[in-house]
Amino acid sequence: MNKLVIAGSLAFDAIETPFGKTDKIIGGASPYIALSASNFNVDSCIVSVVGGDFPKEYFDILSNKNINVDGVKIVKEGKTMFWAGKYNQDMNQRTTLCTELNVFAEFNPEVPQKYQDADVLMLGNITPSIQKAIIEKMSRRPKLIIMDTMNYWMDNTPNELEETISMVDVLTINDEEARQLSGEFVLLTAAEKILAKGLRYLIIKKGDNGAILFSKKGEIFFAPALPMKSVCDPTGAGDSFAGGFAGYIASKGKTDFETVKSAVIAGSVMGSFCCERFGTENLQILNKDMVTNRVKQFENLTRFNF
Repeated sequence: MNKLVIAGSLAFDAIETPFGKTDKIIGGASPYIALSASNFNVDSCIVSVVGGDFPKEYFDILSNKNINVDGVKIVKEGKTMFWAGKYNQDMNQRTTLCTELNVFAEFNPEVPQKYQDADVLMLGNITPSIQKAIIEKMSRRPKLIIMDTMNYWMDNTPNELEETISMVDVLTINDEEARQLSGEFVLLTAAEKILAKGLRYLIIKKGDNGAILFSKKGEIFFAPALPMKSVCDPTGAGDSFAGGFAGYIASKGKTDFETVKSAVIAGSVMGSFCCERFGTENLQILNKDMVTNRVKQFENLTRFNF
């Protein structure tokens, strides 16, 4: 079984949408990524940090999906990262009500020795310097290194961000971030400039308008978003996309364009599941048949004869 290392925040989230709200629940990027990836045949490990207040039942949620948590450091006297957010009526925008980094502010990642030779490395949206440190702690270069980032790092740590981007194979950002990173408005031109930083692939996410995959060879693939009857909570949809994408590639052990195209669909599938319930609730109950049926929905959505 191929190995996948997932580096990212492990936190408490408190979410409010027009459809309800939660108390503190398991959150951060890494649970969404890992739970999504667990639907593919892969041996995954989370690298993160929590405080002594992180409950055992949250670790059980991950372990029950065969996700290794040996790379999660527990700072017994510390407090786990906490984020709270509220979405507007159409849920296209959200307001961050609270962000407490707590133990994550001093995160010094350690990759378990068993996973230092992982086939795929998925770097969640964290400080670029920490992403770089994790790459350097791998005993061999993975077949594919995937990096998520955001405009915060573009604004505040541009040099570190550029250095880390030069070390990875795949970058995932949204269309606004692609325009900011490249200084170009037209996405095709923006993609060309970003790929020139040394990437093999670039994924530009467009929310409920799908995602576009670009390769350094000039290949392009568009994946639509699945039309949804109901959206309860979009929190973690991008991380769920990343988990499906990384998990699929790790399970196949290949990184050619056709495989990466299918991985984009896998990511879109997992992102759609995420939105249907609050937090990671839906990801916790998925099974292979549910995933397979939704893949068929994507196939039917895009197949036509001319």
